[in-house]
This record gives sequence, structure tokens and C-alpha cells, in this order.
Amino acid sequence: MNIEPYIAQLLYRYQCVTVPGFGAFLTEIQSAQLIESSNSFFPPKKMISFNAYLKNNDGLLANHIAQTEKTSYEYAISAIQYQVFNWKKALQENGLFSIKNVGNFSLNADKNLIFTPYDQTNYLTNSFGLSAFVSPMVKRELFEQKIEALEENIEESEIISLIPERRRANVYLKYAAIFVLGLGITGAIGYPIYQQQIANETIIVQQSVQKQVQHKIQEATFFIENPIPAVTLTVKESKMSYHIMAGAFRDERNAQKAFEKLSEQGYKARRIPQNKYGLFPVLYGSYATFPEAEKAKQEIRKTDNPDAWILVESL
Repeated sequence: MNIEPYIAQLLYRYQCVTVPGFGAFLTEIQSAQLIESSNSFFPPKKMISFNAYLKNNDGLLANHIAQTEKTSYEYAISAIQYQVFNWKKALQENGLFSIKNVGNFSLNADKNLIFTPYDQTNYLTNSFGLSAFVSPMVKRELFEQKIEALEENIEESEIISLIPERRRANVYLKYAAIFVLGLGITGAIGYPIYQQQIANETIIVQQSVQKQVQHKIQEATFFIENPIPAVTLTVKESKMSYHIMAGAFRDERNAQKAFEKLSEQGYKARRIPQNKYGLFPVLYGSYATFPEAEKAKQEIRKTDNPDAWILVESL
């Protein structure tokens, strides 16, 4: 199962998406940007970063995979562990790997993990449909030239004809000044009275509000007669989904002999029911995680059976 698409889906909805055993992807909203040198506009977006120290399982990714794939939570955890194992293996062998639409991982000279986010995808839903664009530069030289040309074309006769109108306007300005002066004197006398009235009304309103608040507090005092019973949560044991195959026998008696032999050798051997091919499988043992099964398989290949292999199935 490829878990990379589910990581990308959750980045649209959450600020932190943790991959258990590997790290967490964090998002931060960046406001719209303008680059004046190139006249480029960029919409708001989510900037993605990575923290390798946040490895604890918060259940978000596993629950999302289990609900989408309609499978168990334990199987989703196993799929995540298997993907993380492959990522770490790719880093050891190639020094880099990438997660589609999320970013690239690589190792520097000091073997430290470096994350480079993928900038082409905007995980901010409020910016859906918005893209960057370049605006042509606005030139104002033409407008300034037109204004200068209009000013030069004004005739002297037009300027002279405006002089009488200015004299008439001066008469009206004298009356207006007297009127404004009267308003100022009236305002100077009446303003303190107005301010005192506002202060008195404010005190009355505050007293009324305080009485209403006290009344609401008294009404809000209550007791719970029938408390809600405590909820008891039960945690299911993790299933053993990874099995090391010892062999499959046509005769059930041979399968039983192989099972007893492995048990005597100290293995936690198992027999599983007859499969659709009519064979009786025998297992060296079962494991909860792929890394545990892989480690045990390598030891079995060295000491007992070079053909041992891993069966991935929820039994």
C-alpha cells in the first residue's frame, strides 16, 4: 500500500501530519506576496516543513488510511511501518527519495536528513483556483505629458475673466468666516455641558449592565443531578500480520511433523488452515511489524532455511 497520497490529502485539512517512526510534516500559512522587481503576484499558500523529532503516533494518518481503504487500524499501522522501512532503505542505498506532491528527502555530508518542499502544490483551501501572475508595469508618463499640454494651452483671456469672480467670492468668504466664528463660540460654551451629560448617561448604562450580569450569573448557577457515566475504552491487541513461511505440505501428517520439529528447536511455530491449493502451511512464527519479521527472516536464512520468506496476511 502506498501511503503517500494520504499524506497529501491530510495536508489540505491539518497543520501537522505525523508519520509514526519517521517524522511530522508541518504547515504554516504565508500571506500573498508581491515581487516588485518582476511585477509578480503570488496568492496565500501553506508552506511545508519537516520535523524529524516528532515521531509518536497520533492516530491521524492510520485512522484516515483505515477509513479510506475500509481496513483495520492495525493493518494501516503495518502499512505505514512498511513504507517507512522502504524510505529508510532508499536513504541508505541511494541517499535520497521523494514523496509525490510533498517534497524530496536527501542526506547531506554529515548524514543529516534534508527536506526540500514541493512548491507547485498549494495546500491552502482558501486559495483554491488562485495562481501566480505577472502584471505589466503601469506607465504614467503619457498622462503627465497630456496635463502639461493642457496647462500650456490656457489662453490669457480666460485667466482675466476669472478675476471678477474671485472678488465676488471674497465677499462671500467674509460672511462665511463670521458664521464659523459664531459657531465656534457657541461650541466652546456648550461642549462642556454636552460632555457632562454623556458622562452621566454612561454611568447609568454601566450600572444597568452590571445588574443584568449579576442576574445572569445567578441564573447560570446549577447542579448536575445525573452525571454522565464514565466511558471505558478498550484497546485491541495488535494483530500479527507478518509471518515467516517454513513450508507448505500436501500431507497434513508431514505438516504436523514439521510443526513439532520447529517447536522443539525453540521457534514459536504455527500451523494455519489448509489453503485454496490444498496445502497445509507451517510458519516459523508471526510478527506485528515488518522490520521484526525481516530481521527474523535473515537469521533463519543463515541458520536453518535459506528459502524462508515473509507472508503478509491478517490471520
